[in-house]
Parts: sequence; structure tokens; C-alpha cells
Amino acid sequence: MQFSRDWFFDLDRCLRAAGLDSDVQSFDEILENLRARKIYDADTFAAHCVYVILAGGFSQKTAKVKHLEIMTVLTAVGADFEMLIHLFNNKNKINAICKIWNNRKQLRDGYYEQMTLDDRLKYLEKLPHIGKITANHLARNLGEDIVKYDVWIQRLGCAFAGKKLVVDNAKLSPEIKDACDAMFAHLVGQTGLPRGYIDVVLWKSCQVKLISMDDYLHKPPVM
Repeated sequence: MQFSRDWFFDLDRCLRAAGLDSDVQSFDEILENLRARKIYDADTFAAHCVYVILAGGFSQKTAKVKHLEIMTVLTAVGADFEMLIHLFNNKNKINAICKIWNNRKQLRDGYYEQMTLDDRLKYLEKLPHIGKITANHLARNLGEDIVKYDVWIQRLGCAFAGKKLVVDNAKLSPEIKDACDAMFAHLVGQTGLPRGYIDVVLWKSCQVKLISMDDYLHKPPVM
């Protein structure tokens, strides 16, 4: 049955068996952090920011490779623009990475000073080259139990609700967000897992085509 406990844990098992159980962290690390949020130091906070900046518009595989290369330079010699642009030829992203690295302690401290999840999300949205969807990705990697609402998750939410809605990845519609939130609430009830972890598994399953959207577009809504 779609969107059931067995369906979800089968996806999780298949990803782990294929060695695909990771974002920038392993599935186990993500789950552990979502259950008990860690407080990161400035370097680690900046490293998470760098990863989500690189991941936007690129495959996870490419982002991981470039992230390792860029973090090696940052930790060895600092925010050397010329060295970094040679590794990753995107001026806007490299400028943002340099700003974050050079101000990492101040930015990290500012994040942890925010008292509510909503305030922390708004804070992350204001970081260089971090928009709303990227802020959700970053927050989840920092241990906030939140979802990313990317295009695949939006499509799955529509399928869960049995609605044919237009997905605009640049602007999350309230109706689609409600459908996604209902899907996550249902799966949290089914699995007992944090919705941030459910998001990771569903996203990865869509990416590697364990979930084919063609199988869901014409199904009746889950009751």
C-alpha cells in the first residue's frame, strides 16, 4: 500500500542495501541529529552552509565531491577566492561561500541565539545564497525536524492528496504545502520517525527512481 509503514521501511531498506543512505551525512547520523539536535562549532556550521549552497542545482554526487575539495581549501588556507573559483566556477556561489567562511563564528552564534524554529529559519534565509527552500535543507542538516519541500516532495504531497496541482519549485503554494504536511503527518504516525528523516528517505527514493512519479499521479488519495 502506498504511504504505509511497510512501504516507507521498504524504501529505507532498499536505499541502505544499495549504499545510498546519505545526504552530506549518513542516514543514521541524520536520524540521530534529528532526535537530539547537536550544537555545532563555527567551522561545522559553515561546512553545512557550504554544502547546501553547492547542492542547489547540482547532483548530490557532484555536490559531495566539490564540498570536500572546497572544505579542504577553506580549512587549509581560508577563503581564497582564486583557489576556490578554480575548483568551482560559479562566482556567485564562491562569493557566498567566502562570506560565510570569513564570518562563520558570528553567523553561527547568530543562528543559535534565535529562540524559535521560525526565527532560526528566517535567520538562515538571510545568509548569502540561501533562499527559503535551501534554508529548510540547511536547517534539516543542522538537526531541525523540518522538510525541504523540493519539487519531488511537492509532487508526492499532491499524489498523497489525490490532487493535480501545478508545482512551481520557485514558489511553494499554500495548498501544496498543506498536502505535503498532511503526508508527513501521516507517515510520522505510521513510522514514529521524525519528519525530517522521512523527507530524506522520500527525496532520495525519488532521486534514484525507487519511487516513480508515474505510479502516483493517477492514484486515489490516501484515506
